Amino acid sequence: MEVTTHRGTGPLQQVIEIGRHRILTDLGLDAGGEDSGPEPHDILAAALAACTTLTVNLYARRKGYPLDDVKVSIRHGQEGTAYVLHRTIEYVGALDDATKARLTEIANKCPVHKTLSGTIQITTEAF
Repeated sequence: MEVTTHRGTGPLQQVIEIGRHRILTDLGLDAGGEDSGPEPHDILAAALAACTTLTVNLYARRKGYPLDDVKVSIRHGQEGTAYVLHRTIEYVGALDDATKARLTEIANKCPVHKTLSGTIQITTEAF
């Protein structure tokens, strides 16, 4: 899958195209944008949150766990020399502590978590 971006209508707005889907990203008013969409780091955090909930839900369904919902929130920002993503997971349903612990292990194996925790290499071609 290829992701492309191009300038949107605002001074800093960007249009992200992923297949047939379009997402806007922008910066807040204080940074010179129009706040017409989430900032790029917010989209990164959203990817981790969505991947976590999808992975946990799929696993719970396969195992027959009584998981009614899983809610994930991500606080993120620069802390010293590291960019920190702090994830909080809330499991909703009649689950014991052992099952919740197992679901957390599975959450830590979601593809986006594994990507962000591993070695990332970015290559750039400019013309």
